[in-house]
Amino acid sequence: MDIQLKKRRSPISRKTITIIAIAAGVAIAAAIVVLQGGASAMRVERESLLIGDVTRGQFDDYVRILGKVQPLTSIQLSAEEGGIVDRIFVEEGTRVVKGQPIAQLRNSSLDLEILNAEANLAEKQNFLRNTQVTMEQDKLSNRTEKLQLDIDVRQKRRTFEQYKRLLDEDLISKEEYLKAQEDFQLASEKRKLVCERLRQDSIYRSIQISQLESDLQNMRLSLDLIRQRRDKLTVCASADGELGQMSLELGQTIASGQMIGRINVVNGHKMEADIDEHYIDRIATGLTGTMERGKSTYQVMVGKVYPDVRDSKFRIDMQFVGNVPANMRNGQTNYVNLRLGEPSTAIMIPRGSFFTTTGGNWIFVIGKDGKTAHRRSVKIGRQNPSFYEVIEGLQPGERVVIGGYDNFGDCTKLIIE
Repeated sequence: MDIQLKKRRSPISRKTITIIAIAAGVAIAAAIVVLQGGASAMRVERESLLIGDVTRGQFDDYVRILGKVQPLTSIQLSAEEGGIVDRIFVEEGTRVVKGQPIAQLRNSSLDLEILNAEANLAEKQNFLRNTQVTMEQDKLSNRTEKLQLDIDVRQKRRTFEQYKRLLDEDLISKEEYLKAQEDFQLASEKRKLVCERLRQDSIYRSIQISQLESDLQNMRLSLDLIRQRRDKLTVCASADGELGQMSLELGQTIASGQMIGRINVVNGHKMEADIDEHYIDRIATGLTGTMERGKSTYQVMVGKVYPDVRDSKFRIDMQFVGNVPANMRNGQTNYVNLRLGEPSTAIMIPRGSFFTTTGGNWIFVIGKDGKTAHRRSVKIGRQNPSFYEVIEGLQPGERVVIGGYDNFGDCTKLIIE
């Protein structure tokens, strides 16, 4: 007969073992953190680091910018009247003189407008002539009427005077005398009214004729202006210079006021450059700089600072001081070293990509053993194309990591292998 044996329980349960393992892991991690001074560390290869030395020396306060050659004076060439390009007389890059035809446009709507204006003018002229003829006829009729009334008044006066003498001699009745008197008074008053009407008609005719002549003159002026618009279909150069930025094609539709090119007046060149907005408070008119071309160095001076900032950049114009490079062409580019201040002694570090990541607020400083680098707060001042000026946080003789920060994340210590 088999005897069933009872299993003995382990003095330590599985749950207890799990808790002990977790506690041990936490203790080990805490020990590592303590040994590393509480910092998150990252192992990096020395070859992947870009290292620079902290030095004390002469800091040249300048900025290196890319300038573009532009004409000193440039005039926009626009079409004063819209139309379709019918002919092109000159090509881009050609030297032109003021008044020289550049392109010919055609505009059927404008031609129709001129025809309508001419027809309206002719109609107005005919209406004025007809009105003048009618008024002259009315004037003759009125004069005839006035003459008739003058005769009638004289006749009635003679009759009245005769009847008055006859009444004094008792040859006629008083009623006949009064009738003759009333007829004479009626004729006189009627003549006065007709004379007043003729005077008013004369004033009205003068005003009407004057208004018609004024309207006719305005129509002539309007027609002249429309004809001048047709003359403006020929686009001409507005100044002597070189024609540039012209992109016309036969059959192309050009709107009124549309730019069709530029005339670069041949009176010199300037340099135009876009600068990072970081320098906007330090750039002002009068700053000087140098431009190297070939084996020669040329002096430039800031002549204008544009107030607008676009795409984190602002624009300046620089003029040449003294000698001007020969054979310059619009659109050529050259680097210009623009001096922002006088040279001075300062603590410096080489430029690197660290500034983009840290904003110049901190940097990794390599320890004396060369095997670790710790994060340290710094304060960066001025900068030029080669160096950053260090105001606080670093001392000459130290070494810093100036590149490769994209892979460091939030770590505060580097272990260099």
